[in-house]
Amino acid sequence: MVPRATCRVYRYGVRVRATARGWTAVWLVVLALAQTAAFAVVWRLAVHTGTGQWLDTVALTGNRIGQDRIDDLVNRILDAMSVVSLLATTAVIGFIALIRGRKALAIAATLLIAGANVTTQVLKYVIDRPALGIDPERDAVGNSLPSGHTTIAASVALALILVLPPKVRALGAFLGVAYAAVAGVATLSAGWHRPSDAVAAFLVVGVWAALAGLLLLIFQREQAQVAGEDAHRVSAAVLGVGGLAAVVVSGLAVTSLLDQQQVAVDELSRRTLFTGYAGSAAGIAGTMGVVAALVLLSVHRLVPRHKG
Repeated sequence: MVPRATCRVYRYGVRVRATARGWTAVWLVVLALAQTAAFAVVWRLAVHTGTGQWLDTVALTGNRIGQDRIDDLVNRILDAMSVVSLLATTAVIGFIALIRGRKALAIAATLLIAGANVTTQVLKYVIDRPALGIDPERDAVGNSLPSGHTTIAASVALALILVLPPKVRALGAFLGVAYAAVAGVATLSAGWHRPSDAVAAFLVVGVWAALAGLLLLIFQREQAQVAGEDAHRVSAAVLGVGGLAAVVVSGLAVTSLLDQQQVAVDELSRRTLFTGYAGSAAGIAGTMGVVAALVLLSVHRLVPRHKG
């Protein structure tokens, strides 16, 4: 007898197969744990080590290069993100799910957005940032990890990937990644956040996306069936590989600066500051690409075309 998870039938000319909920649940748990561990590493290195604080400060100081040209645009992007806009966007996302007849999806998408943003605000409050004397001007402000604005953008982007119909899901993923990446880099360009703040925000949202996926599996019917063409593997690969490449470039760029760590940030050359800034921007964008790719790779199993 062929296992149910591998049975294939044709419905309306589309080849479908039953969902393998057990393996999908394992995959989501692994994703949640991996991104939680990655968050812990970013937090520990960026907040509690001199090297991490120095690299963040180099990138944040490098934002002065060309800032006058993009200052107005950056401020418009960030000012558009508010509690009111987040509530309105959440309502729209829930409405998309409901008009598709997916009540559980509307709940899961709302949980993703609300959970990620509440978690970010709690973490921002409870995380302590030791003053190591590397960035005295900002030490008085205290901790800024994770970034609230970046969390807003990323949670909306990933929620859209969940609720959009398969035909426009890949396009929505690319647009969402671009939007969240621009928002994350904008917080750096405006001097509002360190690069580690944006990266940490993406990881928080990624964990909540995995948890939302587990919720969808709980509500999923036994007869639910997925269509192979809904997997968007090529698009997920483009986002994932592109994101990983950007993260690698970022790593090479920032580690190339480590031999100058004993130099005061204000005494660094313009080229060094730009390398730190541009390299960090690449890491921010790349992280979002990887997080979104993981969601896009799983969503066809979480929101099957045929509910059963």
